Amino acid sequence: MKNGPLFFFGLFASLTFSFAGVVLFSNYQLGGLAPYYDDSEGKSFPERLPGVAARGQMVYRDLGCIACHTQQVRRPSFGNDQAQGWGDRQSVARDYIHQPYPQLGAARIGQDLTNLAGRKPSALDAEDLMKLLYLGQGAMPAYKFLFQDVKVSGQVPKTALKLTGKNAPSPSHAVVPTERAQVLVAYLLSLKTAYDYPESRPVVKTAAKAEGAHK
Repeated sequence: MKNGPLFFFGLFASLTFSFAGVVLFSNYQLGGLAPYYDDSEGKSFPERLPGVAARGQMVYRDLGCIACHTQQVRRPSFGNDQAQGWGDRQSVARDYIHQPYPQLGAARIGQDLTNLAGRKPSALDAEDLMKLLYLGQGAMPAYKFLFQDVKVSGQVPKTALKLTGKNAPSPSHAVVPTERAQVLVAYLLSLKTAYDYPESRPVVKTAAKAEGAHK
């Protein structure tokens, strides 16, 4: 190859430039992003996940929930996420600064979970989520291995699922969630992105700006 060295130099330069642009510049731009302190509320946002919820995120990741669910609400011009009630605002980089493994996802076989705990009036409680995990729904499979069928000799455990009909356990038995199920539900109930950061607000063009842009 007559121009072999020049070709390989160009290829190396292209890869280096791409890496610098995508990885290094993004890290420079967002790597030092800090929580936003709100003087009126006297605390910073986003808040760190409680310990039990942080453990639940590991279970969420281990089960591969990211394959069917996203955690990113797109701006209105990119989709109808907000119209479907998945969030009141678009997701921004600051939402994920306390998450060691942001579960952004790429497919939506199931609904987006960004603001699962903050949705109104359809917010699910712990019991709803436990039943959903145990029974499954639609395209979502049942995760019965996250639960145990235990023999009850006295009082039924408080954590036992209230199941009826064909799903009810046999007499003197109860279905109780394992620790993995409990921390997973704690994580799902921590998913709330209600705080409105300055950068999450849509840019509104004033009449003067719009007029100037057309000149």
